[in-house]
Amino acid sequence: MTGIGIIVGVLVGLALIIIGYFISTQRSLVNLDEMCKNALSQIEVQLNSRWDALLGLAQTAAQYAKHESETLINVIKQRRGESVNTPEAVNEQQSALRQVMGQLLAIRESYPELKADNLFIEVQDGVKDYEENVRMSRMVYNDTATKMNRMVRQWPSSIVASMLHFDVKEYLKVDEEQKKSYPNLKEAFNG
Repeated sequence: MTGIGIIVGVLVGLALIIIGYFISTQRSLVNLDEMCKNALSQIEVQLNSRWDALLGLAQTAAQYAKHESETLINVIKQRRGESVNTPEAVNEQQSALRQVMGQLLAIRESYPELKADNLFIEVQDGVKDYEENVRMSRMVYNDTATKMNRMVRQWPSSIVASMLHFDVKEYLKVDEEQKKSYPNLKEAFNG
């Protein structure tokens, strides 16, 4: 084999390695992008299930507090089924859910007989289960977004990501209102 044949062989080998890397990286990026979309979709399903459970709570509460419950039922019906395909939309839904839940708890406090209603208690437990499912789905999304962001930002996969227009994914965050409601452990242990 001549010197030119060796050089051509090395260049072809390098080209095949680069093409193989490009294809492998593209597939990984697409896989992670789809996993992020799937995780957001799972969050949407869980949020809608939570809205359904809250509607059940509001309808149960309506037997006790007609006026307050009608307003809540209308709000829940408007929110239920809204598209949740971005981290901002997830955070907005979380905030709305927290407000509705607060109103339902206020109604429950105003009507002591509602606290003892078995259907209300069962549905409230269901809401807690959906909250846990949403929490787990949020964790899955953030973990997947972390993997995607590493590939988009680290060299050499960042070259492929920029060529194919893959961007960094936003993380789902806890909003400021929820942070304010966290218990202060320092005060709890010093009190």
